[in-house]
Amino acid sequence: MKKILFLLVFSNAAFAQLPQKAKLDQYFDRLAEKNKAMGNLSIAKDGKVLYTRSIGYSQLNVKPLTAESRFRIGSITKMFTTAMIFQLIEEGKLKPEDTLAKFFPQIPNAGKITIAQMLGHRSGIPNVRRAQVHGKNVNTLPMKKDEMLTLIVNGKPDFEPGTKHGYSNSAYLVLGLILEKVTGRSYAKNLEKRVTGKIGLKDTYMATGNIDVNKKEALTYMYFDSAWKQMPETHPGILFSAGAIVSTPNDLNKFIQALFDGKIVSKESLDQMKTMIEGEGMGMEPFTFAGKTFYGHTGGADNYGAWLAYQPEEKLAVAYTTNAKVVPVRDIVSGVIDIYYDKPFQIPGFEAIAVSAEVLDQYTGIYTTPDAPVKFTISRQGTILFIQPPGESKAAPLEAIAQDKFQIQGAIVVEFDAAKKQMIIKRAGGQRVFTKEK
Repeated sequence: MKKILFLLVFSNAAFAQLPQKAKLDQYFDRLAEKNKAMGNLSIAKDGKVLYTRSIGYSQLNVKPLTAESRFRIGSITKMFTTAMIFQLIEEGKLKPEDTLAKFFPQIPNAGKITIAQMLGHRSGIPNVRRAQVHGKNVNTLPMKKDEMLTLIVNGKPDFEPGTKHGYSNSAYLVLGLILEKVTGRSYAKNLEKRVTGKIGLKDTYMATGNIDVNKKEALTYMYFDSAWKQMPETHPGILFSAGAIVSTPNDLNKFIQALFDGKIVSKESLDQMKTMIEGEGMGMEPFTFAGKTFYGHTGGADNYGAWLAYQPEEKLAVAYTTNAKVVPVRDIVSGVIDIYYDKPFQIPGFEAIAVSAEVLDQYTGIYTTPDAPVKFTISRQGTILFIQPPGESKAAPLEAIAQDKFQIQGAIVVEFDAAKKQMIIKRAGGQRVFTKEK
Protein backbone atom coordinates (compact mmCIF):
# COMPACT_ATOMS: atom_id res chain seq x y z
CA MET A 1 0.00 0.00 0.00
CA LYS A 2 1.28 3.40 -0.90
CA LYS A 3 2.35 5.81 1.77
CA ILE A 4 -0.28 8.25 2.94
CA LEU A 5 -0.22 11.34 0.81
CA PHE A 6 -0.31 14.57 2.68
CA LEU A 7 -0.99 18.07 1.41
CA LEU A 8 0.00 21.40 2.83
CA VAL A 9 -2.34 24.27 2.09
CA PHE A 10 -1.32 27.70 3.26
CA SER A 11 -1.11 31.41 2.64
CA ASN A 12 2.47 32.66 2.67
CA ALA A 13 1.42 36.01 4.10
CA ALA A 14 -0.50 34.44 6.98
CA PHE A 15 2.08 31.81 7.81
CA ALA A 16 4.90 34.32 7.83
CA GLN A 17 3.35 35.48 11.12
CA LEU A 18 3.39 32.01 12.67
CA PRO A 19 6.89 31.04 13.82
CA GLN A 20 5.63 27.63 15.00
CA LYS A 21 4.65 26.57 11.47
CA ALA A 22 7.75 24.39 10.98
CA LYS A 23 7.11 22.37 14.13
CA LEU A 24 3.41 21.98 13.33
CA ASP A 25 4.46 20.69 9.91
CA GLN A 26 6.87 18.23 11.53
CA TYR A 27 4.16 16.96 13.90
CA PHE A 28 1.66 16.33 11.11
CA ASP A 29 4.37 14.85 8.88
CA ARG A 30 5.04 12.32 11.65
CA LEU A 31 1.35 11.54 12.16
CA ALA A 32 1.01 10.89 8.42
CA GLU A 33 4.25 8.92 8.06
CA LYS A 34 3.36 6.56 10.94
CA ASN A 35 -0.31 6.14 9.92
CA LYS A 36 -1.45 7.72 13.20
CA ALA A 37 -4.12 10.04 11.79
CA MET A 38 -5.98 11.32 8.79
CA GLY A 39 -7.67 14.70 9.04
CA ASN A 40 -7.65 18.47 8.77
CA LEU A 41 -6.49 21.22 11.13
CA SER A 42 -7.23 24.94 11.09
CA ILE A 43 -5.93 27.63 13.45
CA ALA A 44 -7.45 31.12 13.27
CA LYS A 45 -6.98 34.30 15.30
CA ASP A 46 -9.63 37.03 15.33
CA GLY A 47 -11.22 35.44 12.27
CA LYS A 48 -7.99 35.24 10.22
CA VAL A 49 -6.65 31.84 9.26
CA LEU A 50 -3.07 31.34 10.47
CA TYR A 51 -2.52 27.70 9.57
CA THR A 52 -4.27 24.81 7.84
CA ARG A 53 -3.04 21.29 7.26
CA SER A 54 -4.49 18.17 5.64
CA ILE A 55 -3.10 14.63 5.93
CA GLY A 56 -4.51 11.45 4.46
CA TYR A 57 -7.43 10.75 2.18
CA SER A 58 -11.13 11.43 1.89
CA GLN A 59 -11.22 8.33 -0.32
CA LEU A 60 -8.29 6.00 0.23
CA ASN A 61 -5.54 6.29 -2.41
CA VAL A 62 -7.97 8.14 -4.71
CA LYS A 63 -8.88 11.53 -3.20
CA PRO A 64 -6.43 13.22 -0.83
CA LEU A 65 -7.87 15.39 1.90
CA THR A 66 -7.74 19.13 1.24
CA ALA A 67 -8.82 22.19 3.21
CA GLU A 68 -12.18 21.93 1.39
CA SER A 69 -12.83 18.34 2.51
CA ARG A 70 -15.98 17.96 4.61
CA PHE A 71 -16.27 15.87 7.75
CA ARG A 72 -19.00 14.60 10.03
CA ILE A 73 -18.50 16.55 13.26
CA GLY A 74 -20.64 14.50 15.67
CA SER A 75 -21.61 16.23 18.89
CA ILE A 76 -20.22 19.62 17.89
CA THR A 77 -23.67 19.71 16.27
CA LYS A 78 -25.00 20.38 19.79
CA MET A 79 -23.41 23.85 19.75
CA PHE A 80 -25.41 24.70 16.63
CA THR A 81 -28.60 23.27 18.16
CA THR A 82 -28.07 25.26 21.36
CA ALA A 83 -27.45 28.48 19.46
CA MET A 84 -30.71 28.08 17.54
CA ILE A 85 -32.67 27.31 20.73
CA PHE A 86 -31.29 30.50 22.29
CA GLN A 87 -32.34 32.42 19.18
CA LEU A 88 -35.90 31.19 19.79
CA ILE A 89 -35.62 32.31 23.43
CA GLU A 90 -34.45 35.76 22.32
CA GLU A 91 -37.40 35.91 19.88
CA GLY A 92 -39.83 35.13 22.71
CA LYS A 93 -40.88 31.82 21.15
CA LEU A 94 -39.37 29.75 23.97
CA LYS A 95 -38.46 30.24 27.62
CA PRO A 96 -35.65 28.40 29.42
CA GLU A 97 -38.18 27.36 32.09
CA ASP A 98 -40.69 25.95 29.56
CA THR A 99 -41.31 22.30 30.34
CA LEU A 100 -41.26 19.44 27.92
CA ALA A 101 -44.97 18.87 28.61
CA LYS A 102 -45.69 21.86 26.38
CA PHE A 103 -44.30 19.99 23.37
CA PHE A 104 -44.07 16.26 24.07
CA PRO A 105 -46.13 15.40 27.16
CA GLN A 106 -45.77 11.67 26.44
CA ILE A 107 -42.08 11.69 27.43
CA PRO A 108 -41.54 10.52 31.04
CA ASN A 109 -41.13 13.43 33.51
CA ALA A 110 -42.22 15.87 30.76
CA GLY A 111 -43.90 18.13 33.33
CA LYS A 112 -40.66 18.47 35.29
CA ILE A 113 -38.05 18.71 32.51
CA THR A 114 -37.20 22.22 31.30
CA ILE A 115 -35.53 23.49 28.13
CA ALA A 116 -32.61 24.71 30.28
CA GLN A 117 -32.13 21.26 31.83
CA MET A 118 -32.04 19.60 28.42
CA LEU A 119 -29.49 22.14 27.18
CA GLY A 120 -27.29 21.54 30.24
CA HIS A 121 -27.58 17.72 30.28
CA ARG A 122 -29.54 17.76 33.55
CA SER A 123 -32.87 16.39 32.30
CA GLY A 124 -32.50 12.72 33.21
CA ILE A 125 -33.58 11.74 29.68
CA PRO A 126 -31.61 8.53 29.05
CA ASN A 127 -29.42 7.85 26.04
CA VAL A 128 -31.64 5.40 24.18
CA ARG A 129 -30.29 3.28 21.35
CA ARG A 130 -31.86 1.04 18.76
CA ALA A 131 -29.56 -1.79 19.76
CA GLN A 132 -31.16 -1.83 23.22
CA VAL A 133 -34.46 -2.72 21.55
CA HIS A 134 -33.33 -4.83 18.59
CA GLY A 135 -30.46 -6.61 20.34
CA LYS A 136 -28.07 -5.93 17.47
CA ASN A 137 -26.27 -3.05 15.79
CA VAL A 138 -28.63 -1.45 13.28
CA ASN A 139 -26.95 1.95 13.20
CA THR A 140 -26.30 1.83 9.46
CA LEU A 141 -30.05 1.89 8.71
CA PRO A 142 -32.08 5.11 8.46
CA MET A 143 -34.30 6.07 11.38
CA LYS A 144 -37.43 8.21 11.17
CA LYS A 145 -38.18 10.84 13.79
CA ASP A 146 -41.27 9.03 15.07
CA GLU A 147 -39.17 5.91 15.76
CA MET A 148 -36.63 8.08 17.57
CA LEU A 149 -39.35 9.69 19.67
CA THR A 150 -40.90 6.30 20.50
CA LEU A 151 -37.55 5.05 21.81
CA ILE A 152 -37.26 8.13 24.04
CA VAL A 153 -40.87 7.84 25.27
CA ASN A 154 -40.27 4.19 26.20
CA GLY A 155 -36.96 4.93 27.97
CA LYS A 156 -36.65 4.92 31.74
CA PRO A 157 -35.37 8.24 33.19
CA ASP A 158 -31.82 8.13 34.53
CA PHE A 159 -32.60 10.50 37.43
CA GLU A 160 -34.98 13.19 38.60
CA PRO A 161 -34.68 16.33 36.43
CA GLY A 162 -32.23 18.92 37.74
CA THR A 163 -30.69 16.71 40.43
CA LYS A 164 -27.45 15.82 38.63
CA HIS A 165 -25.54 15.87 35.35
CA GLY A 166 -25.93 13.10 32.80
CA TYR A 167 -24.82 13.61 29.20
CA SER A 168 -27.80 12.89 26.96
CA ASN A 169 -27.79 12.70 23.18
CA SER A 170 -31.49 11.89 23.36
CA ALA A 171 -32.25 15.20 25.11
CA TYR A 172 -30.65 17.01 22.19
CA LEU A 173 -32.69 14.96 19.73
CA VAL A 174 -35.78 16.24 21.56
CA LEU A 175 -34.45 19.82 21.35
CA GLY A 176 -34.19 19.40 17.58
CA LEU A 177 -37.80 18.21 17.44
CA ILE A 178 -38.86 21.23 19.53
CA LEU A 179 -36.97 23.55 17.15
CA GLU A 180 -38.88 22.07 14.22
CA LYS A 181 -42.22 22.20 16.04
CA VAL A 182 -41.89 25.84 17.12
CA THR A 183 -40.61 27.15 13.77
CA GLY A 184 -42.56 24.92 11.39
CA ARG A 185 -39.30 24.32 9.49
CA SER A 186 -36.96 21.34 9.27
CA TYR A 187 -33.77 21.36 11.29
CA ALA A 188 -31.78 21.64 8.04
CA LYS A 189 -33.76 24.71 6.93
CA ASN A 190 -33.37 26.32 10.35
CA LEU A 191 -29.62 25.67 10.24
CA GLU A 192 -29.36 27.36 6.85
CA LYS A 193 -31.55 30.35 7.78
CA ARG A 194 -30.32 30.94 11.31
CA VAL A 195 -26.60 30.07 11.14
CA THR A 196 -24.89 29.01 7.94
CA GLY A 197 -26.60 31.51 5.62
CA LYS A 198 -26.37 34.23 8.24
CA ILE A 199 -22.58 34.09 8.65
CA GLY A 200 -21.55 32.56 5.30
CA LEU A 201 -20.65 28.95 6.12
CA LYS A 202 -20.57 27.33 2.68
CA ASP A 203 -19.34 23.90 3.75
CA THR A 204 -21.65 23.29 6.72
CA TYR A 205 -24.97 21.47 6.43
CA MET A 206 -27.10 18.65 7.80
CA ALA A 207 -26.18 15.16 6.59
CA THR A 208 -29.16 13.18 5.30
CA GLY A 209 -27.61 9.99 3.94
CA ASN A 210 -24.41 8.03 3.47
CA ILE A 211 -21.07 9.81 3.09
CA ASP A 212 -20.75 11.11 -0.48
CA VAL A 213 -17.19 11.58 -1.76
CA ASN A 214 -18.57 13.52 -4.75
CA LYS A 215 -19.64 16.23 -2.28
CA LYS A 216 -16.08 16.38 -0.89
CA GLU A 217 -17.17 14.34 2.16
CA ALA A 218 -14.54 12.13 3.79
CA LEU A 219 -15.11 8.40 4.20
CA THR A 220 -14.26 6.90 7.59
CA TYR A 221 -11.29 4.57 8.15
CA MET A 222 -9.58 2.57 10.88
CA TYR A 223 -5.96 1.41 10.81
CA PHE A 224 -5.45 -2.24 11.74
CA ASP A 225 -3.68 -5.28 10.38
CA SER A 226 -1.11 -2.88 8.85
CA ALA A 227 -3.63 -1.18 6.55
CA TRP A 228 -6.41 1.41 6.48
CA LYS A 229 -9.85 -0.23 6.34
CA GLN A 230 -13.10 1.58 5.57
CA MET A 231 -15.58 1.61 8.46
CA PRO A 232 -19.39 1.25 8.44
CA GLU A 233 -21.32 4.52 8.81
CA THR A 234 -23.91 5.40 11.44
CA HIS A 235 -26.87 6.80 9.52
CA PRO A 236 -27.23 10.54 10.20
CA GLY A 237 -30.97 10.13 10.80
CA ILE A 238 -30.04 8.47 14.08
CA LEU A 239 -27.81 11.40 15.10
CA PHE A 240 -30.10 14.24 13.94
CA SER A 241 -29.80 17.41 16.06
CA ALA A 242 -27.34 15.75 18.45
CA GLY A 243 -24.66 14.90 15.88
CA ALA A 244 -25.51 14.95 12.16
CA ILE A 245 -23.86 18.16 10.90
CA VAL A 246 -21.12 18.09 8.23
CA SER A 247 -18.50 20.85 8.24
CA THR A 248 -14.84 21.82 7.79
CA PRO A 249 -12.31 23.15 10.34
CA ASN A 250 -12.32 26.56 8.62
CA ASP A 251 -16.12 26.78 8.86
CA LEU A 252 -16.07 25.62 12.48
CA ASN A 253 -13.60 28.37 13.38
CA LYS A 254 -15.80 30.94 11.60
CA PHE A 255 -18.81 29.65 13.52
CA ILE A 256 -17.28 29.89 16.98
CA GLN A 257 -15.74 33.31 16.23
CA ALA A 258 -19.15 34.59 15.11
CA LEU A 259 -20.74 33.05 18.21
CA PHE A 260 -18.35 34.90 20.52
CA ASP A 261 -18.64 38.08 18.44
CA GLY A 262 -22.40 38.21 19.08
CA LYS A 263 -23.37 37.55 15.46
CA ILE A 264 -25.46 34.46 16.23
CA VAL A 265 -26.81 34.99 19.77
CA SER A 266 -26.63 37.83 22.27
CA LYS A 267 -23.88 38.19 24.87
CA GLU A 268 -26.43 37.28 27.56
CA SER A 269 -27.25 34.02 25.75
CA LEU A 270 -23.56 33.24 25.21
CA ASP A 271 -22.91 33.82 28.93
CA GLN A 272 -25.58 31.24 29.74
CA MET A 273 -24.02 28.78 27.31
CA LYS A 274 -20.64 29.33 29.03
CA THR A 275 -21.95 28.95 32.60
CA MET A 276 -20.66 25.60 33.84
CA ILE A 277 -22.48 23.33 36.26
CA GLU A 278 -20.59 20.14 37.10
CA GLY A 279 -18.22 20.87 34.22
CA GLU A 280 -20.91 21.28 31.56
CA GLY A 281 -22.40 24.39 30.03
CA MET A 282 -25.28 24.59 27.57
CA GLY A 283 -24.00 23.11 24.32
CA MET A 284 -20.50 24.09 25.42
CA GLU A 285 -17.64 22.57 27.41
CA PRO A 286 -14.50 24.05 28.97
CA PHE A 287 -11.02 22.77 28.06
CA THR A 288 -7.64 23.55 29.58
CA PHE A 289 -4.74 23.59 27.11
CA ALA A 290 -1.32 25.16 27.71
CA GLY A 291 -2.63 26.52 31.02
CA LYS A 292 -5.40 28.52 29.31
CA THR A 293 -9.18 28.07 29.34
CA PHE A 294 -10.85 27.32 26.02
CA TYR A 295 -14.54 26.84 25.25
CA GLY A 296 -16.09 24.62 22.62
CA HIS A 297 -17.19 21.05 22.05
CA THR A 298 -16.01 17.67 20.85
CA GLY A 299 -17.66 15.14 18.60
CA GLY A 300 -17.27 11.66 17.20
CA ALA A 301 -18.94 8.47 16.02
CA ASP A 302 -17.79 5.37 14.15
CA ASN A 303 -14.10 6.28 13.68
CA TYR A 304 -14.46 9.99 12.89
CA GLY A 305 -13.94 12.76 15.40
CA ALA A 306 -13.77 16.51 15.78
CA TRP A 307 -12.65 19.12 18.30
CA LEU A 308 -13.47 22.82 18.37
CA ALA A 309 -11.81 25.08 20.96
CA TYR A 310 -11.84 28.86 21.40
CA GLN A 311 -9.75 31.05 23.69
CA PRO A 312 -11.86 34.23 24.08
CA GLU A 313 -9.22 36.61 25.48
CA GLU A 314 -6.94 35.96 22.51
CA LYS A 315 -9.73 35.27 19.98
CA LEU A 316 -7.90 32.06 19.09
CA ALA A 317 -9.86 29.26 17.43
CA VAL A 318 -8.53 25.74 16.84
CA ALA A 319 -10.53 23.14 14.92
CA TYR A 320 -9.46 19.61 14.06
CA THR A 321 -11.54 17.06 12.17
CA THR A 322 -10.59 13.47 11.47
CA ASN A 323 -12.05 10.64 9.43
CA ALA A 324 -9.57 8.15 10.92
CA LYS A 325 -8.92 8.30 14.66
CA VAL A 326 -5.76 6.55 15.75
CA VAL A 327 -3.97 8.89 18.14
CA PRO A 328 -6.71 10.27 20.44
CA VAL A 329 -8.09 13.56 19.12
CA ARG A 330 -7.46 15.29 22.45
CA ASP A 331 -3.76 14.38 22.27
CA ILE A 332 -3.44 15.88 18.79
CA VAL A 333 -5.24 19.11 19.75
CA SER A 334 -3.23 19.41 22.96
CA GLY A 335 0.00 18.99 21.01
CA VAL A 336 -1.06 21.58 18.43
CA ILE A 337 -1.86 24.15 21.12
CA ASP A 338 1.38 23.46 23.01
CA ILE A 339 3.30 24.03 19.79
CA TYR A 340 1.33 27.20 19.03
CA TYR A 341 2.23 28.68 22.43
CA ASP A 342 5.82 27.44 22.14
CA LYS A 343 5.42 25.14 25.15
CA PRO A 344 7.71 22.13 25.55
CA PHE A 345 6.38 19.45 23.24
CA GLN A 346 8.30 16.42 22.04
CA ILE A 347 7.04 15.14 18.69
CA PRO A 348 6.31 11.44 19.33
CA GLY A 349 8.35 8.83 17.52
CA PHE A 350 5.46 6.36 17.51
CA GLU A 351 7.96 3.51 17.57
CA ALA A 352 6.62 0.04 18.26
CA ILE A 353 7.47 -1.67 21.56
CA ALA A 354 8.94 -5.18 21.23
CA VAL A 355 7.48 -7.89 23.47
CA SER A 356 9.06 -11.36 23.45
CA ALA A 357 7.13 -14.43 22.32
CA GLU A 358 7.61 -15.92 25.80
CA VAL A 359 5.79 -12.99 27.41
CA LEU A 360 3.06 -12.94 24.77
CA ASP A 361 2.38 -16.66 25.29
CA GLN A 362 1.40 -15.87 28.91
CA TYR A 363 -1.50 -13.81 27.58
CA THR A 364 -2.90 -16.21 24.96
CA GLY A 365 -6.11 -18.10 25.64
CA ILE A 366 -9.89 -17.70 25.81
CA TYR A 367 -11.25 -15.03 28.15
CA THR A 368 -14.76 -14.77 29.60
CA THR A 369 -16.65 -12.56 32.05
CA PRO A 370 -19.70 -13.20 34.25
CA ASP A 371 -21.01 -9.78 33.19
CA ALA A 372 -21.83 -10.84 29.62
CA PRO A 373 -22.16 -14.05 27.54
CA VAL A 374 -19.12 -13.31 25.38
CA LYS A 375 -15.69 -14.85 24.82
CA PHE A 376 -12.54 -13.20 23.50
CA THR A 377 -9.73 -15.28 22.00
CA ILE A 378 -6.16 -14.01 22.35
CA SER A 379 -3.58 -15.62 20.06
CA ARG A 380 0.00 -15.03 18.92
CA GLN A 381 1.54 -14.99 15.46
CA GLY A 382 5.28 -14.40 15.63
CA THR A 383 5.76 -11.38 17.88
CA ILE A 384 2.25 -9.99 17.33
CA LEU A 385 -0.68 -10.54 19.70
CA PHE A 386 -4.16 -10.87 18.15
CA ILE A 387 -7.63 -10.41 19.62
CA GLN A 388 -10.71 -12.08 18.19
CA PRO A 389 -14.03 -10.71 19.52
CA PRO A 390 -17.10 -12.96 19.72
CA GLY A 391 -18.87 -13.41 16.42
CA GLU A 392 -15.91 -12.19 14.36
CA SER A 393 -14.31 -14.53 11.82
CA LYS A 394 -10.97 -12.73 11.84
CA ALA A 395 -8.66 -11.68 14.65
CA ALA A 396 -7.27 -8.13 14.81
CA PRO A 397 -3.63 -7.37 15.69
CA LEU A 398 -2.86 -5.53 18.92
CA GLU A 399 -0.15 -2.88 19.10
CA ALA A 400 2.12 -3.15 22.16
CA ILE A 401 2.36 0.07 24.18
CA ALA A 402 3.96 -1.65 27.22
CA GLN A 403 5.01 -5.19 28.13
CA ASP A 404 1.53 -5.87 29.51
CA LYS A 405 -0.56 -3.26 27.66
CA PHE A 406 -1.78 -3.33 24.06
CA GLN A 407 -4.19 -1.36 21.90
CA ILE A 408 -6.14 -0.97 18.72
CA GLN A 409 -5.45 2.72 18.73
CA GLY A 410 -8.52 4.88 18.83
CA ALA A 411 -10.71 1.87 19.72
CA ILE A 412 -9.60 -0.20 22.74
CA VAL A 413 -6.78 -0.68 25.23
CA VAL A 414 -6.14 -4.21 26.53
CA GLU A 415 -4.19 -4.80 29.75
CA PHE A 416 -3.05 -8.22 30.96
CA ASP A 417 -2.25 -9.54 34.44
CA ALA A 418 -0.61 -12.91 33.82
CA ALA A 419 -0.44 -13.77 37.53
CA LYS A 420 -4.20 -13.31 37.96
CA LYS A 421 -4.93 -14.67 34.46
CA GLN A 422 -6.96 -11.53 33.77
CA MET A 423 -7.50 -9.23 30.83
CA ILE A 424 -9.01 -5.75 31.11
CA ILE A 425 -10.57 -4.24 27.98
CA LYS A 426 -10.89 -0.45 28.17
CA ARG A 427 -13.08 1.58 25.83
CA ALA A 428 -14.25 5.17 25.83
CA GLY A 429 -17.42 4.12 27.66
CA GLY A 430 -15.70 2.17 30.46
CA GLN A 431 -13.87 -1.09 31.08
CA ARG A 432 -14.57 -4.76 31.70
CA VAL A 433 -12.48 -7.49 33.36
CA PHE A 434 -12.16 -10.92 31.73
CA THR A 435 -10.63 -14.11 33.16
CA LYS A 436 -8.77 -16.78 31.20
CA GLU A 437 -10.49 -20.16 30.96
CA LYS A 438 -8.57 -23.12 32.34
